[in-house]
Amino acid sequence: MAIFHVYSGATRTLQHPAIRRITVADVFDALRLGFDDFWEKPSHYVFLCLIYPIVGVLLITWTSGGNALQLIFPLMSGFALLGPFAGIGLYEISRRREQNLDTSWWHALDVRHSPAIPAMAVIGVMLLALFVAWLLVAQALYTWFYGPAAPQSMTSFLGDLFTTQRGWTLIVLGNLIGFLFALVVLCTTVVAFPLLLDCDVGAYAAIETSVRAVLGNPVPMLLWGLIVAVALLIGSLPLLAGLAIVIPVLGHATWHLYRKVVEIPVGMKTPLPPSLRKEDDGRFPYWLRW
Repeated sequence: MAIFHVYSGATRTLQHPAIRRITVADVFDALRLGFDDFWEKPSHYVFLCLIYPIVGVLLITWTSGGNALQLIFPLMSGFALLGPFAGIGLYEISRRREQNLDTSWWHALDVRHSPAIPAMAVIGVMLLALFVAWLLVAQALYTWFYGPAAPQSMTSFLGDLFTTQRGWTLIVLGNLIGFLFALVVLCTTVVAFPLLLDCDVGAYAAIETSVRAVLGNPVPMLLWGLIVAVALLIGSLPLLAGLAIVIPVLGHATWHLYRKVVEIPVGMKTPLPPSLRKEDDGRFPYWLRW
């Protein structure tokens, strides 16, 4: 039943996967493996990853036309808070490649048949709530320094932002608060979605496992968060077009990071039949053909 899949998984008991200790070298190796997954058939991911920059451009257009220029940066940076949820399809592609199954792009949509979908949806709603909360905080911070009136133009707003004390104070406080939001997302979801895709442990166990993964590997995980932040910033510079490469690489790398950090006992997941390990007709996900 969905309620058990949300709280404690299909077994109706709370699971606590073991956490391995990893090093900084493991983080970079996960990034390398993610790039390998992307490089295998990069054309398959354009369909998925263009959604991210397109939505970003729409958000920028909306804020500009809606006289909300002060929210452009919070929207662009805060949209990354939804990244762990947006990468679910990429985790599935990496999972399938790992098991020598067909990795055609349409298999990214197979996740809709996963028994853990209710748990994924719950965590997705949590991320959406954090995204909205970040925007509200950003708007309140702007109002505190500049008042309720929106900026008259981008040029005047940027000029004031970088040449006045209140502008720099807004930049510093905004980034510090944004860092706290990003840290919450990192701690609660760094391995949550790959774990749910791999094992139906429930939303609570997935979040708890992510927190233990960060607490058990603080330096590597903080490095991973920094890599994600810098990569998203670089990908956003050329009118967000670079995200069509950055997002899939990070998505695939997240799957491999999960594999390095979380140790799943054999009894916690159902192995694929040997026939499906060798052959896959590419039409249906394995859990519908069991």
